[in-house]
Amino acid sequence: MKLPARQRTTRDLKSLQRLMTATLMRPLTGTNRLQGRWTDGRTMKAVAESFIKPNDRLTSIERLQIYARCYWFRLIDSLYEDCPGLRAVLGDKKFLRLAEAYLARYPSRSFTLRNLCRRLEKFIREEPRLTAPHTALARDVVRFEWAQTVAFDGEELPPLTADDIADHPPTRLRLGLQPYLSLLALDHGADDFVIAVKKQSEVRTDASNTPTAAPHAAKLRHVPLPKPGRVYLAVHRHDTLLYYKRLEPAAYRILRSLQAGRTIVQAVAGVRGVEPDKLQAWFKNWVELGWLCRPG
Repeated sequence: MKLPARQRTTRDLKSLQRLMTATLMRPLTGTNRLQGRWTDGRTMKAVAESFIKPNDRLTSIERLQIYARCYWFRLIDSLYEDCPGLRAVLGDKKFLRLAEAYLARYPSRSFTLRNLCRRLEKFIREEPRLTAPHTALARDVVRFEWAQTVAFDGEELPPLTADDIADHPPTRLRLGLQPYLSLLALDHGADDFVIAVKKQSEVRTDASNTPTAAPHAAKLRHVPLPKPGRVYLAVHRHDTLLYYKRLEPAAYRILRSLQAGRTIVQAVAGVRGVEPDKLQAWFKNWVELGWLCRPG
């Protein structure tokens, strides 16, 4: 992409914006510098000089490199903040390699960093070598961590009350679930693991900020990786706080059926061996938590 000497039209301005964006989103080298060549073979020095002026302190490519580093460092820092569990599973070096490869394939397209991890599980499925030998655990942890993001600021619809449900025959009544609620069937106890990692991080931070602490006080024991085992979870919020709740398999299947648009009778018929009192208690609890709403 070559730019005209002067920007005269809106089209020229868009071309400049596209070029600037492309140079910033191009992955850095291992030493956190701009790559030496552009996609068409030109030197990055020549590309930078085509649209950025030098000043009395920095060359064109040095000025561009500052912006590129800011872009990449901010995104990677955001991944560190949003994925403490995944980082604990992989270790810092493997996590950084995964983060850079992920951002290169799925760069940020949103106005908010909130959506940065939306496709991270998909990427792990596509590139399992980057998380081996803990790919299954990494996927579970990423799903749990993304569910917390959804629960934090996902849309909330008017919840249904017990009277709303009682006013309709169960053979015809379909219930929706809140958009902020995520139902997860995991192969590891990712919930307890991520919570333990976060608690460890909090203790490490407190220790490192204590003037009288010994130098080794911040070196905490590694959180053991969870062993394989089926876990059913609901990740949600209540009174503006995040929660996760383990579910019995039957309760999970009922909620998934309701989420898929089945009636209450159809959803309950899909499970066996659950006493009516327990079913009633589940629905009562889901209403109290505000999980149930009208179908979207």
